[in-house]
Amino acid sequence: MGTVISLALPANGPGTPDSATALAGAAAAVERVFTGLDETFSLYRPDSEASRLARGALTLRDTSAAFRARFADAADWRLLTAGFFTAERPDGVLDLSGIIKGYAIDQAGAALGAAGLTDWCLNAGGDVLVSGSPAPGTGIPWQAGVVDPQNRGMLLSGLPLGSTGRFSALATSGTAERGNHIWRAGAGRTGFGALEFRQVSVAAPDILTADVLATAVVAGGKQMLDRATDGWDVEVLAVLGGGELLATPGFRA
Repeated sequence: MGTVISLALPANGPGTPDSATALAGAAAAVERVFTGLDETFSLYRPDSEASRLARGALTLRDTSAAFRARFADAADWRLLTAGFFTAERPDGVLDLSGIIKGYAIDQAGAALGAAGLTDWCLNAGGDVLVSGSPAPGTGIPWQAGVVDPQNRGMLLSGLPLGSTGRFSALATSGTAERGNHIWRAGAGRTGFGALEFRQVSVAAPDILTADVLATAVVAGGKQMLDRATDGWDVEVLAVLGGGELLATPGFRA
């Protein structure tokens, strides 16, 4: 998926691997999830369903049930976000990458749970999903940081995740690393318009909600920020173009 994926586990405690073999097995389970989804949904792989659909060698009706399910998810999110999140690129290509990374992280977390792991932190390109605690049995949460888009060596803020807290996921979207790559419905022929926010981080109970809403708020600006905070149980930290910050109470505490 063109990003770095890392898995952190406590050194010992209930539900943690007690051998290098068990640790390798956990990493392999995560890798299988990401590799399998990449083979289906990557537009960089000419043999994927996504690429064959993009070049007209396959119709949406003839794609796999898994592909159609993720398309349906993306269509639902487009309605929920008033079009600020959309899988339809300006050139007409269906690109589900905006929903697949969050889905992959979620499925990888499910695989870790199925393997009996209760305490872990999974990070895929800065989008984080956690379970339990870095110190099993203590109730101590994981601490997730938000990088300053104007100085990648510094943090703007941190937020506790997991343990008994409200949130298990934190996702960040923006233009600091890849430029303005976020398109949205109604933005003209190119699909790209001027953006109010340079970066948006969203904490949520699940990673898919966090990931989609972070992208949608970048695309939709303050209008979508208000919609997100009114409609979902989330905390948001948004960086305006000039570096000013907008933050909900959870990030201001």
